[in-house]
Amino acid sequence: MIGGVERRAITVRGAVQGVGMRPYVYGLAQRLGLTGFVRNRSGAVDIEVEGAPAAVGRFLDELASHPPPLARIDVLRSASAPPMGDGAFRIEASEPDAGFAATVPADLATCDDCLRELFDPAERRHRYAFLNCTNCGPRLTIVDAVPYDRERTAMAAFPMCADCRAEYEDPTDRRFHAQPIACPACGPRLELVDSEGRPRAAVDPVAMAIADLHAGRIVAIKGLGGYHLACDATNEAAVSALRRRKHRDEKPFAIMLPSIAATRALCEVHADERAALESPQRPIVLLRRRTAPDPAAPRVACSVAPDSPAMLGVMLPYTPLHHLLLREGSFLGLVMTSGNRAEEPMAYRDESAVQDLLGIADAFLTHDRPIRTRCDDSVVRRLDASGAGGITPLRRSRGYTPLPFALREPLGRPTLAVGGDAKAAFALGHEDRAVLSHHLGDLEHHAAYEAFVAAIDHYERLYGVTPARIAHDLHPDYASTRYAHERAGRDPIELVAVQHHHAHMAACMLENGLAGPAIGVCFDGAGFGPDGTIWGGEFLVGGFRRVERVARLRQVPLPGGDRAARQPWRSALSHLVCAGLDPMESDLARRVGRDRARAVLELVTRRTHAPLTSSVGRLFDAVAALTGVCDQASFEGQAAMQLEGLASGLPPDDAYSFGKDDAASLDPGPVVRAIRDDVLRGVPASVISRRFHSALAAAVTGACVTIRASTGVGAVVLSGGVFSNAVLTTEVVGRLAAAGLRAHRHRSVPPNDGGLSLGQIAVAAALDHTG
Repeated sequence: MIGGVERRAITVRGAVQGVGMRPYVYGLAQRLGLTGFVRNRSGAVDIEVEGAPAAVGRFLDELASHPPPLARIDVLRSASAPPMGDGAFRIEASEPDAGFAATVPADLATCDDCLRELFDPAERRHRYAFLNCTNCGPRLTIVDAVPYDRERTAMAAFPMCADCRAEYEDPTDRRFHAQPIACPACGPRLELVDSEGRPRAAVDPVAMAIADLHAGRIVAIKGLGGYHLACDATNEAAVSALRRRKHRDEKPFAIMLPSIAATRALCEVHADERAALESPQRPIVLLRRRTAPDPAAPRVACSVAPDSPAMLGVMLPYTPLHHLLLREGSFLGLVMTSGNRAEEPMAYRDESAVQDLLGIADAFLTHDRPIRTRCDDSVVRRLDASGAGGITPLRRSRGYTPLPFALREPLGRPTLAVGGDAKAAFALGHEDRAVLSHHLGDLEHHAAYEAFVAAIDHYERLYGVTPARIAHDLHPDYASTRYAHERAGRDPIELVAVQHHHAHMAACMLENGLAGPAIGVCFDGAGFGPDGTIWGGEFLVGGFRRVERVARLRQVPLPGGDRAARQPWRSALSHLVCAGLDPMESDLARRVGRDRARAVLELVTRRTHAPLTSSVGRLFDAVAALTGVCDQASFEGQAAMQLEGLASGLPPDDAYSFGKDDAASLDPGPVVRAIRDDVLRGVPASVISRRFHSALAAAVTGACVTIRASTGVGAVVLSGGVFSNAVLTTEVVGRLAAAGLRAHRHRSVPPNDGGLSLGQIAVAAALDHTG
């Protein structure tokens, strides 16, 4: 400090670019009479302020305690600097560097200010489908490189008009340095084309698309991260046609409703769910339908969710175009599903979209702003209804990615983690941060694998990071594992294999700030174990560096291997045999055919093409088939979803109990026998399902209490796709709390395989610090 003047050099890291940080800092400095500057730097915002010490101190306090609403400050460092005698406070040009730029902003829903402009005839952006400001609009999906400035985005092709330029350069305007800024005079434009890509004469493409939707046609709509396939959600013929054309037999569609009021009329909406629906991220939220809907609620077509009558995936409009369609079309709701064929990635390139969706879409409502990163809608749900609540992502994508995660221990070298094969997402880490990619689908499909490889290349270029190490799953046949080995064969890259359930556990520990040790309850469909069997019902103890399996579900043969995931009756036959029952005497054998049942039983008894598994996911399949709920699944997790739907709303029921066949195993045999008896007695499937959920929750609690007694470890983390089940998660959390154990679950990354890569990164970082 010289002559009563103080200068501080401040560095802010986190989600601080593309969220209005620079105009906020400018305004705060002006208000406090400070001079200096603010500028973006890859991965950070640099600030220097100079003035009276009290004003500088207040500046720091305000910055730390009341940053812009969309910002997330992870690190704020301040150091004394020599006074420079600046005449004013200024915003300097961005300064790129070679650091890890973990601040590429996420796409954000249209803000209230822009929404008012959209429908105000007096505004120059009235009905303009691409209006945005510093607080909303496209981000990740238009970025080419960092720092995040217009010339490094898809908007570089749209020179600003004088009016937009004036707003962009005015630090007091909410569009100051809003990189996607545009207006009808200088920005992107809509176009309506037919099913073969030929332009349709349309003075108003929005009005014509609305007419098509009202006529029962399917319209492909280009959004932020790709094309949606849209139709009137109340038109059964239109929804059925979409399902038929897309070859999507039973998996539910998401719908877009016009408002929270419309959503409440149709579904139960908890405060946490409303907050998610109305958040800038605008995910799809899985909601429970009202048993007695409001008479004013939209009559959603049965084909929207034919196999899930209790739940509905709902999102609110998040682009100006969505708002125009829903309000001007007076739609009660629109189906908005990813624009793709079954099992393929979402279409997003204009040059191939028409061919990709040929035979599905009747028309295309498109535009000329390129999409740089394909990005599906995120999906979230409220998993724990025991009191704490909280929303958990099931698919973390648009709106959330690629915001960075802070690592507990810094990486010793740049690391790529490639996750698993299902619900693929990779993570890229450098020093003390990691970014988790958007959702990339199931890599067993070639098109999804190609998208996975391309996305890795894009992120590495975007962040300027070349990995020196790849962390991958232990499974040798995963496409992600093959990618790691093939790349290591070309480049000087170290490989580290991380067991599937260790990665699940590590991801949950990381996001809950746990150092370990902890008890990891990891339940899912399948994960390759170091003993060569298929794990999926594991109790682990340890931390990031190493874990030990201390208990598991008793292993049973899995006839046909991976085929059993789509044919739950296979798991049911195996569980009947292992429970000491004759499957040929069951109604299940009659339903699937006795010859077919005998052939599969032969695999079980001979142990050919029937690997051993401890999978809880396959146990859910078995119960669904035993109760006649689901013999054949058209999508992963269908049987478990149906069981959960039946159990929802019923109170816990302790009629069943797992056994123990040795000190380390939970034996489902007693539960299977009790279910068989209840089926024969005609007990409703809903009651059987609730009893099964309670039996599993009690078994988890009992095992964790036993493990705590022998190890002294009292922290429990719940991970794996099975913990996407709200009935099970709620009861497990409640029972563990009653037993004096603290349960930690996922809130920032999916419990399913979409979170694996973050766990792999955390394990790799810990291994760098093994003494």
